[in-house]
Amino acid sequence: MTGQVSYLAGLAAEDQVTEDYLLRGHEILSRRWRGPLGEIDLVAQKDGEVVFVEVKKARSFAAAAERLTARQIKRIYSSAEDYLGRLATGLNTACRFDVALVNNIGQIDICENAIQG
Repeated sequence: MTGQVSYLAGLAAEDQVTEDYLLRGHEILSRRWRGPLGEIDLVAQKDGEVVFVEVKKARSFAAAAERLTARQIKRIYSSAEDYLGRLATGLNTACRFDVALVNNIGQIDICENAIQG
């Protein structure tokens, strides 16, 4: 049952983060976008900039941040490259990579440009 509880908690965290980005004036382009190279939790856009968001939930912000691995970062970059390749402006599209941390009481900490190559 623990796996299912974690899965549902992750979905709830993604819902919270989606609402947060909407309140910040972003348009949501995709949730749980899946390409051949992996999944991106949330793809948003504001002022012509595409924002790729990885959502991490844990007991604390620090514990959530520790859950982001080098392997996941590589997958996010590869998936984002695939996503951008499907747009008219391609890899010339302005973009950034955020990490949204959610703690056990539902607080959100958005780390803009948290993943940089």
